[in-house]
Amino acid sequence: MKQRIYIDTSVFGGYFDEEFSEHTIPLFDRIRNGEFILLYTSVTQDELENAPEKVKELVNSLKADYTEYLEISDEAVDLASEYISEKVVGQSSYADCLHIALPTINKADFLVSWNFKHIVNIQRISGYNSINIKNGYKQLEIRSPREFEKYEDD
Repeated sequence: MKQRIYIDTSVFGGYFDEEFSEHTIPLFDRIRNGEFILLYTSVTQDELENAPEKVKELVNSLKADYTEYLEISDEAVDLASEYISEKVVGQSSYADCLHIALPTINKADFLVSWNFKHIVNIQRISGYNSINIKNGYKQLEIRSPREFEKYEDD
């Protein structure tokens, strides 16, 4: 069974960013090759609404066969709100909290992000996952695209 990965908005932008493209482009190649099911939500769609045209084209280039749309539910809103009330992040990071809650509730294998301030951050990950476990969810594996590199055996 293919792993289901949720990628946040930063990864789409990272495709065209000199600092992040080296590790982002190979991840998208793997997605295009059907190695993963890509999970996305209206949170990501809304954040990409004002993105440069090339980013929108990247999104539109992904095959529907390899994607799965996740609906925002009351359960996700409640979990995202709990991350804030428990001070994992501040109120201004609500969208980031939805980026965590949605893949958690929908049992994603990974959340992939370049957001080191609010998401891919050891203290934040610990906070998100302690709340996830307290609420009966499994830990969410939060990684950067760099960790999806494929290395050929010598």
